[in-house]
Amino acid sequence: MASLKEDDSGKKVLKLQRRLQQMGFSPGDLDGEFGPSTRAAVLAYQRSEGLLVDGVAGPRTRAALGLAEDDTLTSVIPQVTVTVVSRMFPLTPTGNIKQHLQEVLAALEEKELGDKPMVLMALATIRAETEGFVPVGEGISKYNTSPNGHPFDLYDNRRDLGNNGPGDGERFKGRGFIQLTGRDNYRTHGVAIGLGEQLLETPALANDAVIAAKLLASFLADRERAIKQALVDGDLAQARKLVNGGAHGLDRFTEAYRIGNALIA
Repeated sequence: MASLKEDDSGKKVLKLQRRLQQMGFSPGDLDGEFGPSTRAAVLAYQRSEGLLVDGVAGPRTRAALGLAEDDTLTSVIPQVTVTVVSRMFPLTPTGNIKQHLQEVLAALEEKELGDKPMVLMALATIRAETEGFVPVGEGISKYNTSPNGHPFDLYDNRRDLGNNGPGDGERFKGRGFIQLTGRDNYRTHGVAIGLGEQLLETPALANDAVIAAKLLASFLADRERAIKQALVDGDLAQARKLVNGGAHGLDRFTEAYRIGNALIA
């Protein structure tokens, strides 16, 4: 479904203006011209309804207004080829991308994350977390292990991750394409992808490529609205922080996102 945006005109814009007026968000003159006043009305409506605030009457905004039955976003997945992703991952062996790309794209489609912002977010996240385009386990660092401490002891008592004490840090360390970390995340997203408690019992499954792809999609889907708002605002650092909690890999994330944004229509 095509989106309606500023500078568009015609019967569909007029219908949009009339509906906004009915909902109490005046677009100014009902003239079929999507100008600044119509955009302001769309923005106000989106804020009111908890939608993505971008000033564009896309499928979800039009569906919320009762102007469309289908709120499916346009998928760019057919454009996401090994060649395109190789440009986004200039240091990565092409064979790794060939081996795992379809698993990642299938997981995104399953979660209805095939639109451009979320596909780019997923791929840029992989670039930041595991540049080799393979699921990996987190290595020991000063951020997870104290001097003379046992591996991942700084994670053991992280209540924000749901960890319960010694052993949990290493057991539920970062794994996969997105570096899923913490007991709570393993439980929540294991259930979400149909594994039930199995991921808690066998955390290493998070490094299985098919499972890792599904966990990536599940994690991003949980934060879709906030991620997209950060991207609309042009704040790639905030988008990255919503996944990683900080700025680790931000340079790689930003480079991959911008390259992909230029290559994918």
